[in-house]
Amino acid sequence: QVQLQESGPGLVKPSQTVSRSCTVSGGPFTTNYYLWTWIRQPPGKGLEWMGAIDAGGTTYYSPSLKNRASIPRDTSKNQYSLQLRSVSPEDTAAYYCARAPDWGQMDYWGQGTQVNVSS
Repeated sequence: QVQLQESGPGLVKPSQTVSRSCTVSGGPFTTNYYLWTWIRQPPGKGLEWMGAIDAGGTTYYSPSLKNRASIPRDTSKNQYSLQLRSVSPEDTAAYYCARAPDWGQMDYWGQGTQVNVSS
């Protein structure tokens, strides 16, 4: 059973960086075919795809984030991360990591964590 475990602070101040990590267990992390994604859901809104990293380490980002996001990974720990820079209160959301088979719908999700951007 694949499991994704998220971690990181739940409160960030404006202009700082949202940092999330996702540790993958119970399944392959560097096998071709899977995309390891980050998704968020602002209060009262729908899900927003933020970006992903594939087995080869290539990253993909939503243009709406305006080059504020980075998705590094540590294959020795089966872990990938999200760095979202220069945040504002509009970045307040529940953040999720998830696995997507070959750009399809996500089949495994992390537990999700509310991140509030507030001074």
